[in-house]
Amino acid sequence: MNDPNPYQAPDAALPPALPGIADGETLAGRGERLGAALIDGVISLATFLPVAALTGYFGKVMEAARSGVQVPFLTTLGYGVLGMVIFLLVQGYPLAKSGQTWGKKLLWIRIADLDGGQPPFWRLIALRYLPTQAISLLPIVGGIYALVDALFIFRQDKRCLHDLIAGTRVVNVRR
Repeated sequence: MNDPNPYQAPDAALPPALPGIADGETLAGRGERLGAALIDGVISLATFLPVAALTGYFGKVMEAARSGVQVPFLTTLGYGVLGMVIFLLVQGYPLAKSGQTWGKKLLWIRIADLDGGQPPFWRLIALRYLPTQAISLLPIVGGIYALVDALFIFRQDKRCLHDLIAGTRVVNVRR
């Protein structure tokens, strides 16, 4: 008797669960992404804090605190721009060369576009990093944006808000 199993699910040609993931390529884990962000944060602090100290930023912050006022927005904006310039000087080369920051390089992950290729450098800066940096300078809104951006990592495709804006995802590097 060769009757087919009446309880067997039908066969179907389904698209991949996450479009744009090449064969053998896997999404980077949340832990690796967090680790890379922490490494990049330490690198950013190590390069920005001496510059901020030498240019009197901490004195301006202390004076504002003593006076009971906030640091003027233009001062905050100026240091935000300075931070972005330092970021580009430190992380620009690996981002342009391989779509990796130094933290991502150490943890064997990279930024990929939705087709699995390397996104152009201008798109990484103009759409992935610059909007996040600019929004983070805004009082209250910046903190809310940072929280929402980070919580997006819990989506099935593990893409944060900045990934959605830039049309990117973070994948493991094939070794």
